[in-house]
Amino acid sequence: MSSFPASPSTRLNIVAVGFHGLRNLLEAAAPAYTGVAEVAVLDKIYDDAVRGIAELRASRGVDAVVAAGSNGQFLRERLDVPVVLIKPDGFDLMQSLAGAAARSQRIALVTYGAPPPELLLFNERFSLQLEIRSYANEGEAQECVDTLAGMGINTVVAPGLVVDLARARGLQGLLLYSQGAVREAMSAAIDIARVARQETARREKLNIILGQLKDGVVAVGADEKIEAVNPAMEAFIGLPAEQLLGRRLSAVQGELSLAHTLRTGRAEVEQVQQVGGRTSVVTRLPILEQGRRTGAVLVCQDPVVIQRLDRSLRTRSRPAQHHAKYSLGNLVGESPALQRAKRRALRCAQSAATVLVVGESGTGKELLAQGIHNASERRAQPFVAINCAAFPESLLESELFGYVEGAFTGSSRGGKMGLFEAAHTGTIFLDEIGEMPLSLQTRLLRVLQEREVLRIGATVPTPVDLRVVAATHRDLSRQVRDGLFRQDLYYRLNILGLHLPPLRERHGDLPLLVRHLAEKIALRLNEPRLADDPLVDAVAQAGRNYAWPGNIRELENLIERIMVFREPGAEHRSMTHHELREIAPELFAAQEPPGGSELSPDGRYIVEPSQSLRLEEQSAVRPVEMDIQAVERQHLLSALEKAAGNRDKAARLLGVSRTTLWRRMKMLGV
Repeated sequence: MSSFPASPSTRLNIVAVGFHGLRNLLEAAAPAYTGVAEVAVLDKIYDDAVRGIAELRASRGVDAVVAAGSNGQFLRERLDVPVVLIKPDGFDLMQSLAGAAARSQRIALVTYGAPPPELLLFNERFSLQLEIRSYANEGEAQECVDTLAGMGINTVVAPGLVVDLARARGLQGLLLYSQGAVREAMSAAIDIARVARQETARREKLNIILGQLKDGVVAVGADEKIEAVNPAMEAFIGLPAEQLLGRRLSAVQGELSLAHTLRTGRAEVEQVQQVGGRTSVVTRLPILEQGRRTGAVLVCQDPVVIQRLDRSLRTRSRPAQHHAKYSLGNLVGESPALQRAKRRALRCAQSAATVLVVGESGTGKELLAQGIHNASERRAQPFVAINCAAFPESLLESELFGYVEGAFTGSSRGGKMGLFEAAHTGTIFLDEIGEMPLSLQTRLLRVLQEREVLRIGATVPTPVDLRVVAATHRDLSRQVRDGLFRQDLYYRLNILGLHLPPLRERHGDLPLLVRHLAEKIALRLNEPRLADDPLVDAVAQAGRNYAWPGNIRELENLIERIMVFREPGAEHRSMTHHELREIAPELFAAQEPPGGSELSPDGRYIVEPSQSLRLEEQSAVRPVEMDIQAVERQHLLSALEKAAGNRDKAARLLGVSRTTLWRRMKMLGV
């Protein structure tokens, strides 16, 4: 490859190598190229010429070399810069022979390499009696001159080396080259040097770009010889670029061969392949220049890096977990219980203290948490949510706290940021906090107390600035008494307590909720949105006598079911009792406990004495405390029976998640 001077120059650097007569021709031609090139004439041959060119390359740079005969061929074999040979044409030959004929009758023509067949035929046909000889090196040149001298040859027409040897033997030597041949070689050298310099600049720019890539990249020519390779691919193959350039890729690493791509021209994108005992993601692409297939490129990616990037992108770009979409205004309802919860939530938003939201599944605890976040000073920062009941203990720990590289078998290279760190400067919402294992409760307590996180396998904690909002459907005070929840953690969480009322305590909000959810679902189903959809009154009326164990989530699922299954055109008329019962039988399967009842900490409805007396009139064996769990158990059994034991289907019928269904079944012994 060409080397360039330290100071930038737009002129090309050409070295013209020749001695005696050829040197004179080169020196005479050089001034004509001053505007585009700086031409240095070097009066040396063979090894001396190689050393002289090396010195010029070190001092100012060399783009191309002009030389002739065996000297030019010698330089071609030993230099990595373009070497252009001066070649005489037919006119040069005839002119030289004419000049020789004027001086002598015994003439010899000596050429470097085999003489042109046309010249031999011409000499024989016209009986020129011209002695034609050739040479390949300096020794043959000397032998050739000695032979011609012994034959009585007086004049020799030849390249510069033979001319000098002939003159040394007392013969007349005439240079075979003309000024025209020299100029032609010089012009060709300048053209080649200009293209080579452009190509070198392009390759240097390409190498800079490739050097920044983490993926391994190698490019080959049409013969599959390596033309470019980046450091990542050097490391992948295990050899430096100096040992790779110019070699066939198939010979270096057979699994990476681009021979098939060069032969067929077909791209192979993101193929999982075993290379050197390692799994890699390999892409092969043909290189087309002006419609011609001139090479191919191979990109080799480490799947571990891809997985790590994927996890990083998911961790950094999950809008559902890092952005709070809802405000307190999205809590629909005008009941006193809900309005009281919203007022308290707004006060909580003005504080930085930890909040504990208590409410049954499906009441909208995460929506309330998002509303608190969006009403606080942290609204522009991340909102990260996690359900503590959705992960096994080992996975929950790594999700919350993260880990360092090598913390455990299978851990990602570079480690992983936990959700506490991801929520830095913002809010983290810990749903179903009552399901958190005791071992992790201790670590959570330290986060709340010290405001720092220790990754799994780390020795130095990371400070975090975050606000914690936790939620549960359980009675944590009872869990503390039963030894299932740490007392100190409970007090740390229950600084600002909020109770989100269940739907059965706010039946007056049913019309508003049904209308809001129906409009939301109609938009999702791409159905017309009716201001007076009759299902609003139908569901609101029937739902007043229903316990709604799945709360708002169950109501939303039930409305969507009705909107999908009701007869076409039914949205323009009132729903009959039979139609509603057929689509939503659960509304009629169980009755709500007597009005005015409230839920005790152990999940039992407390009935006032006056209500108890009325119940006793209806049933002699009805207790003062009526256990709603019996009603819910019957409700679950009914749903499972309708779903033929399919839990997914039963969960959909009840409007709850499968996790909630499984938990309630376990608690109720179903």
